[in-house]
Amino acid sequence: QVQLQESGGGQVQAGGSLRLSCAASGRTFGPSHTGWFRQAPEKDREFVAFISWKGINIYYADSVKGRFTISRDNAKNTVYLQMNSLKPEDTGLYYCATGNIVPEPQRTDEYDRWGRGTQVTVSD
Repeated sequence: QVQLQESGGGQVQAGGSLRLSCAASGRTFGPSHTGWFRQAPEKDREFVAFISWKGINIYYADSVKGRFTISRDNAKNTVYLQMNSLKPEDTGLYYCATGNIVPEPQRTDEYDRWGRGTQVTVSD
């Protein structure tokens, strides 16, 4: 069974950068697609970014376009989320998730497996 582990979170000042990683263990990722989501306290989990298995299809939430970059290295069973120009509103628990068939990447119920999350805190 595939397990997902996020890492790379931390506390940064506004304008700073972080690089999150989502590593799969147990079995290889593929073929499966991967999404990043985040959840702030007392808010719903929201879509951040998506990358298809071969990296051909990539989508971002409007709120992170131009600042975040999703990528993957299937040889390392790892998906990355490079986050630049961070804002306080980017604060939250960041989760990665995978699914074999993901027609609507923004929907949380499209994904079969979830990691436990890594905390990102951006201060003014």
